[in-house]
Amino acid sequence: MGAGDRSTGVSGQPVWIRQLAPDEIPAPLDGPLHGTPFAIKDNIDLAGYPTTAGCPDLTEPAVASATAVQRLIEAGAVPVGKTNLDQFATGLVGTRSPYGACHAVDSTAHVSGGSSSGSAIAVATGLVPLALGTDTAGSGRVPAAFNGIVGVKPTRGLVSTRGVLPACRSLDCVSTFTRTVTQARTALDVLTAFDERDPWSRKAAPGPGIAQRMRVIAVPDGPLDLEPPHAEAWHAALAQAAAHGYLVPVDLTPFLDAAQLLYQGPWLAERWAGFGHLLERPGVDPTVRAVVTAGRDVPGPAVFAGLDRLAALRRRTDAVWADADALLLPVTPGHPTLAQVAADPVGVNVRLGRYTNFVNLLDQCAVAVPAGRRPDGLPFGVQLIGPAFADVPLLDLAARWCGEPAAEPPPRDGWLDLAVCGAHLSGLPLNHQLLGYGGRLRYRARTAGGYRLFALPGPGVPRPGLVRTGDGPGDGIAVQVWSLPQQAVGALLATIPAPLGLGRLTLDDGGAVAGFIAGPEALQGTDISGYGGWRAYVDPGPHPARDQRVTG
Repeated sequence: MGAGDRSTGVSGQPVWIRQLAPDEIPAPLDGPLHGTPFAIKDNIDLAGYPTTAGCPDLTEPAVASATAVQRLIEAGAVPVGKTNLDQFATGLVGTRSPYGACHAVDSTAHVSGGSSSGSAIAVATGLVPLALGTDTAGSGRVPAAFNGIVGVKPTRGLVSTRGVLPACRSLDCVSTFTRTVTQARTALDVLTAFDERDPWSRKAAPGPGIAQRMRVIAVPDGPLDLEPPHAEAWHAALAQAAAHGYLVPVDLTPFLDAAQLLYQGPWLAERWAGFGHLLERPGVDPTVRAVVTAGRDVPGPAVFAGLDRLAALRRRTDAVWADADALLLPVTPGHPTLAQVAADPVGVNVRLGRYTNFVNLLDQCAVAVPAGRRPDGLPFGVQLIGPAFADVPLLDLAARWCGEPAAEPPPRDGWLDLAVCGAHLSGLPLNHQLLGYGGRLRYRARTAGGYRLFALPGPGVPRPGLVRTGDGPGDGIAVQVWSLPQQAVGALLATIPAPLGLGRLTLDDGGAVAGFIAGPEALQGTDISGYGGWRAYVDPGPHPARDQRVTG
C-alpha cells in the first residue's frame, strides 16, 4: 500500500487513516520489543506524518514523535500506521469519523467501540500485536471489551502524553491494546517513565498500602443496569471472580455520581480549551462539534463547583481501598448496534460511559480483560480497577484472570510475612509502625475457620485479640499480611502488650503465616467475631466496602 493511502483492512473495516509503505517502516532497534509491529491512534504524533485526530483538514506533519511512540521505537517496536478514531477522541462508539465507522470484529451490525476504534480492531484482527490508544472516558477499555482483547488504562501521568492532541488534558492517558496481559505488561514497562517536558507526567509512586498480590475484589452491592445479554455474562464473570479471591460488596453510588461529572463543568470546558479552535473546520463531525462547543459557555463558578464536588466524591471512593484491592465492573451496560447509535448518537454514547467515565476523574488505573461471551456470541469484557499507581499488581490480577503467569514479587531474603488483624491495619492508628519499619502490604486475606476476635479491655490504643477457639466463624476473620525486615518484627513484638503475642496463623487457603495472636486471657474481652474483622467493629457505620464475602 502506498504512502498516504487508506486501508479498509479486514472485512471492509476502516482501520487505518494512514498505513506506512514498506520503505517508510524503520528497521527495528534492539530491545524488549524488537521487531514488534505496532499501530498508533491518530491523535498521537508520529514524526513526519500528520496527526489528523480524525479530521482530514489537519495536514501538518508532526515534527517529532510523541514520547510514548518514541519509547516503543527505542525498545525495538516498529510503527506501521496511524489508526482510525472517533474524531478528536470524543466518543465511545467508533462511528464519529469521516474515514468510516468501524464495527465489532464479530458482528458487522454492532459498533466497535471507541474512540480508539482502529487501534482495537487492528489488534483484534491480528494486523498488529500491539497498538496505542488513548483513554479519557473509557476509550481504551470500551473497544477492548467489544472485541475480546486486553486494554490497559494506566494511572494518569504514568505514561507521558506529550505529543498527544488533547481531548481533556488533565485526564488523558495513553493506553495499550494487546491480545494478552503478558504483552501488555511488557509494553507498559517500556512506556512507564517520568517526562520532565510533560507538565502532567508523574513519577511512579505506589503507596505501601497497595497490596503486592491483589486478592480482595470489590463488586457492586446490588444489581446493575445491564442489557439482558450483558447481565447473563456479568453473572458468569462474578462466578469467575470468586475463584480469584474474596469478593466484598461496594456501594457504587459515589463512583457513578463522579462519572456524571465528566461532561459537565470543568472537563467540558477543558475539552473546548484543548481543541475548540479546530471545530469550525468543514470536516468536523456535527455531533462532536455540538458536544464540545457547549464547553465554551461553562461559567467560572461552575468549574470550581465541579472540582469541589469531585473532591468530595473522591474522598468517599478512596475509602474503598482500605478494604479492597480492586473493583470489578462490566466495561459497559450493553453493546449497541450501528443503527442504535445513528438513531441516538449522544444518548447511546453517554450510556456506554456509565462504568468507565469515573476512573480518570477519581485517579484510578484499570485493565479491561475478556470475560467470555454473551448468549448471542458477542465478546463480553470486564474491567479491573485499582487506586493510582497500583498498575503492576493490577496487571498481575488481570493475568491470573486470563490464565497467564503473574509476575508477583517473591518474598525477600531477610524479610518476614506477618499477619495483622487490628490497630496495625492500613489506615488505623498503629499502621505507622509498620510503615516506619519499611513494611509493604503483601496481601489481604482471612483466617481459616475456628478463630474468634475479641475486643480487649485496657488503656491505650484499642486492640483486638485473635484466638483459635475451634468454633469461630466458618469464613474466618479479616487480616492483612505485611512484609517486614526480620529485625523489625522483634522490635515490633516488644511494643505489643499481653495477652498478645506472635504465633502461626492458618489462612483459609490452608497456608500458614506468622501473625499476632492472643492467649486465653483474651476470652475475657468482648466477642466481636460477628463483625468479620476489626475495621468493621471500630467503624460500624456505612462504608463503601466491607471485609465480608458476597453471598447469594
